[in-house]
Parts: sequence; structure tokens; C-alpha cells
Amino acid sequence: MLVLANVFWGISFPLIKAVALEHQRLLPGSNSWYVSACMLAPRFFLAAAIMGLFWRGRLRAITGRELRQGLGLAAFAVLGMFFQNDGLQYTAASTSAFLTQLYVVIIPAWFAIRRRHLPPLAVWLACALVLAGTGTLAQLDWHRLNLGRGEIETLISSLFFAGQIMLLSRPGYSANRPLPVTFVMFLAEGAVSLIMIASLKPGLGALGTLGTSAPWWAFTMGLTLFCTLGAFTLMNTWQPRITATEAGLIYCLEPVFASLLALCLPGLLSRWAGFDYANESLTISLLTGGGLITAANVLIQVKPMQKD
Repeated sequence: MLVLANVFWGISFPLIKAVALEHQRLLPGSNSWYVSACMLAPRFFLAAAIMGLFWRGRLRAITGRELRQGLGLAAFAVLGMFFQNDGLQYTAASTSAFLTQLYVVIIPAWFAIRRRHLPPLAVWLACALVLAGTGTLAQLDWHRLNLGRGEIETLISSLFFAGQIMLLSRPGYSANRPLPVTFVMFLAEGAVSLIMIASLKPGLGALGTLGTSAPWWAFTMGLTLFCTLGAFTLMNTWQPRITATEAGLIYCLEPVFASLLALCLPGLLSRWAGFDYANESLTISLLTGGGLITAANVLIQVKPMQKD
């Protein structure tokens, strides 16, 4: 189920790029923070509305623990995305992709410090395979890697993503129902994004312009149904059944699926919407990097792990 969630998140990369291109066509000159907020707010509010329509019976009597976990997950996710998006403006995309995946090391390191006991060798070997695979997939240039603003913000985002994964796996929240937690999470993330839209130019009034575009609505609904409602519901439902360390490694399959889908989706989206967005090509970096990340996940599956 978590691998399927990664497939949905992989779809999000070409869809987000397509939404951003359509946004700039409709509202040229919008800064990146405003574009990001306009992508996040509709998809989270729409996802919450769909949940309320189809699962309203399961959303009744939300408990205090479910509310706290949902708000906590929203805080980690929103802060992670904002730091990641801003950092991407000051560093190469390959560097950002590599540094974001460092949560695969942060999570086992945190548990090692807390328990005062090192994780099994298989965990560190899997982490090394993931980092090597991500670096290869992103075609990381080590000569350009330096700790400037972009790199520091991306590292901070990785800390927040690690916090999100570990919060979801906390034993104290094991009795929480995933649907109410996800519903609270969506509402909180949508509210934060809406505040950002209101505080940035051209403000809330410009949303009407975006709403006149059929491609913008189609791409936004794709993000809502697959990359938000589908992916996060799967994550919040199934991740608590495995360890946070194992989950962190599985989530590193996301750039593999994103790279594979980028081979065909951009051309389909651009032909329908009428903008220039070319397909990517199959490279040895994709095959090698994807193979290393897959090997890490196979290794961690054949070596049983204790619950975090």
C-alpha cells in the first residue's frame, strides 16, 4: 500500500509542473511562494470536502488524540514543503532531491540516540544504498554541493519530513482512526495555504482567474484525487503497521516513480493544455539509481525489524 502511495506521489511531479505552467500563463509574474500556495490550498480543501461527503459517518466524534495527531502531521508536512520549495530556488534540483532523502538516515539515527543502541547493519546498508541511488538518480554533482541557503533549507525540510513519518508511527496514537486524522490534516494544511495566498500578491482575488481554466481544474483534481486523498490516506492508514525506519526507506521510491512517469506524462499533459512541457528520456542514471533504491527496500523487507 505504501508503494502504491509512492506511485501516486510520483504522479504529482509532472502534475505540479503542469499546474505551475498553467498558473504562469494565466497570472504571469506570480512569485513561486504564491504559485505553491495556490496549488496546495485547493487540493487540500477539495480532499477534505470529498472525505466529508463520502465518509462523513466515520468522521464523527473526532477524539482529542486524533485532532492533535492531525494538526501535528499538518504542521510537519506544511513546514517541510515550504522549506523545500524555497530552498529549491537557491540550489540545483538534483541537490535538493538528494538532500531531501536524508530523512532515511535521520530516522534510524534518532532511534539509535533515544534507545542508546545502534540499528542493525542491514538498516545502515539500506540507507547507504538509498543515498547512493538518490544521488545517481539526481545526477548529483559533488563539486557543486555546498551548504548555502538552499542546501540548509532543504536539510531543514528533511528534518520536518522525518518528524512527520515518526509522528505517524508513535505508539501513543496507534488507536487513532486514520480517516479523521487525515481529514484534520487536510483542513489544517488548506487553512495555512489559504493564509499564504491572502498575504501574498496578487492575493485571494486572483483565484477567480485560475478557476476559468479547464486544464487548471483538471490538473488540480488529479492532484486532489491521487496525490492528496489517495496517497495520504494510504500513508496514514498503513504506515503505522510498520516501523518508521522501514517507511522512510519505502518513501524513497517516490523519485523512482516520478522519473518513470516523467518519460510519458509531460507530453500528454502539454498536448492537451497547449503549453511546452517535454517528456524526459530514459537514462542509465534512472536505471542505476532506481535499482539501488529498490535493492535497499528488498534488503529491509527480508530482514525483520523491531517496532520503533
